Amino acid sequence: MRAIYATDLSAASEAAIHNETCLECLERIGVEEIHLVTVIPSNMHAGMPGMNFEERREEGLNRYERVMQDAGFSTDTHVVRGTPHRRINGIADAERADLTIVGSRGQSPLANRVLGSTARNLSRTTVVPLLVNRIEREADDPDVLREHLFQRVLYATDFSENADRAFNAFSYLRHATQEATLVHVESPKEPDNDTDATDQLATLEGRLDQWDIDTDTQVRYGDPAEEILEAEAEVTPTTILLGSRGQSRLRRLLIGSVSETIIAQASSNVYMVPPPRTA
Repeated sequence: MRAIYATDLSAASEAAIHNETCLECLERIGVEEIHLVTVIPSNMHAGMPGMNFEERREEGLNRYERVMQDAGFSTDTHVVRGTPHRRINGIADAERADLTIVGSRGQSPLANRVLGSTARNLSRTTVVPLLVNRIEREADDPDVLREHLFQRVLYATDFSENADRAFNAFSYLRHATQEATLVHVESPKEPDNDTDATDQLATLEGRLDQWDIDTDTQVRYGDPAEEILEAEAEVTPTTILLGSRGQSRLRRLLIGSVSETIIAQASSNVYMVPPPRTA
């Protein structure tokens, strides 16, 4: 597998990249090649006093590259200019990446920090599965909140085609997963489903049992985002796994807002699987 690792060279990024357990989890799910990417925003200019952006960021990426190589990954680095989420998506597409990784501290009074806004924008537009690695929010010397990335997975499903695509990620996540909680939320805004949700979850549970993953199921009732976050608080997963139905405005209104809310507010890492690439 090939991963894009997006970093702004902040203390939060430093914590994630230097966490050996996180890197071991990526190796277990099959990541062999990592492209380190940092984006200089368009509004930062080389002529600004004391700002040699390219040189400073290349030095930072070179430090990270040595960490990745020492951990056994094949690596490459990219220092680019532009809008962060667009350039990250462009590199992921060009390199035919299997996933994109970005660190985020989640919601805070400074909600528009570059990294936080990038994670939010990637959740809307990513062309490959997106792993949001959660970092401590207020600490001066931050660390990752859930270093065993895929040990305990909370999988949220609405039984859609793309939720099924997200579930299929267990085919490789299982190498690092010990426990899973499968959650479906019955929403009053959604039409009734003729198939019983409990039966559908039991079928998925049976598939995970074959991989010796200790599995529990929940059918909840209410607002999907709120119920998924409540389930997270109860079971404290290391990662929430879910799908996104796409990028159109209508789809975002229906379901994209759920994945965006989870990425913004969850304490756990989030692994979001988007629809297939268009030709």
